[in-house]
Amino acid sequence: MKSCLIVDDSSVIRKVARRILEDMDFIVDEAEDGQEAYEKCAQEMPDVILLDWQMPIMSGLEFLKALRGYNGGDKPKIVYCLAERDIGHIAMARKAGANDHMLKPFDQQMLESKFQPFV
Repeated sequence: MKSCLIVDDSSVIRKVARRILEDMDFIVDEAEDGQEAYEKCAQEMPDVILLDWQMPIMSGLEFLKALRGYNGGDKPKIVYCLAERDIGHIAMARKAGANDHMLKPFDQQMLESKFQPFV
């Protein structure tokens, strides 16, 4: 089974995403911010990461840059999650190493379509 780390400061987003991803047979872990996510990745690197853009302590972009510079941090597939379609933010995320992006709020079909290739 593939593992997924959901990184979002919203407990509601984490709960909804967890339910959908577990139904897709992912082993799911959660982090409230980029710093907690980085620490979890240092312990055990997930296969896929659902990453929020705006979070306290360490933003999604800061986490992404730090992770991609970490030994083994190039392996996880990262789907970047934004609240609005901002081409500049999407471009920065792609340049920093995001594999894909999607907009919030998302539904089951949207999340499944982004994560199906990683199953």
